[in-house]
Amino acid sequence: MDIWSDKRVKFVTHPLAKAILTNLRDRNTKQIEFRRGLVRLGIFLAYKIVEDFPVETTSVETPLGVKAIGVRIPDMDKVVIVQVLRASMPLVEGMIKIIPGARQGVVSARRVEELGMSTDKWFNIEIKYVKFPKINSDDNLIIADPMFATGSTAISVMSELLKRGAKPKRVILANVISTELAIKRFLEAYPEASVYTIDVDPELNDRGYIVPGLGDAGDRAFGE
Repeated sequence: MDIWSDKRVKFVTHPLAKAILTNLRDRNTKQIEFRRGLVRLGIFLAYKIVEDFPVETTSVETPLGVKAIGVRIPDMDKVVIVQVLRASMPLVEGMIKIIPGARQGVVSARRVEELGMSTDKWFNIEIKYVKFPKINSDDNLIIADPMFATGSTAISVMSELLKRGAKPKRVILANVISTELAIKRFLEAYPEASVYTIDVDPELNDRGYIVPGLGDAGDRAFGE
């Protein structure tokens, strides 16, 4: 699988998004500025996702009593965003600015880092809390998580949602930084899904962190 030509993988290429990400990568970027940057990247990701929603032609009457042809996006009211606590909270804050009608869910999921990463680059994932609205067959399910390193968390979260009755029309993974490994794993597990990301970094270190990455997004956003 070549992620660069696969139509299921969508890249946010806007220069401003790239500039914001560069600032987030900087170790000198402070907590509030870092969190604000994640919010802004959430806006860019949501715009990119909505670009691929179906569009219908419609008409409205202007204050001059003249009809104008325009469009509507029916799927804007058929979105469920599930955020993986806690790093994705600012990212989702930005996404909601563009998709205000989205219903929201949360999953508390963490790598069991004390067990370490396996030789084939998997982590055990501990899921403590899951709460989400009913996901219908015509819904677009968006799972938001800034760092998409090994795919372990995303695959575990998706499995948990399906196990609890989620049946979406479409599955979308929204990330800031991904790796080829994570993208390939997720799309092999869920071939009908799509991945939206700002950038793809080349490697993982021995702790499972994306390199060059931006560090621990949750710690940097919330001041730890």
